[in-house]
Amino acid sequence: MSTKHVTPAGGNIFADMNIPDAENEKLRLSLLAAIREWVSDSGLTQTEAAAAMGVKQPTLNDAIKGRYHKFTIDRLVRMLSSVGKQINITVTDKAA
Repeated sequence: MSTKHVTPAGGNIFADMNIPDAENEKLRLSLLAAIREWVSDSGLTQTEAAAAMGVKQPTLNDAIKGRYHKFTIDRLVRMLSSVGKQINITVTDKAA
């Protein structure tokens, strides 16, 4: 019988997999999800959306496809800020 592990909603799969910088990875994916949502809601083409974010279309496509390893947190924040998004980060203590 094999053991199954499921990361709870709101958990961090990167931490569960012992990946270094797990919190950074989770944050980058959250920012990428916000970019994907903005593009979808905007009704713009990828080329138009990329121009609005100040990047080239292939870069935006990488973001939409979730290729998080290609982006720094800073770059993702700038992309979102350029289209009027405000980013808030909350710092809390880890659960005991």
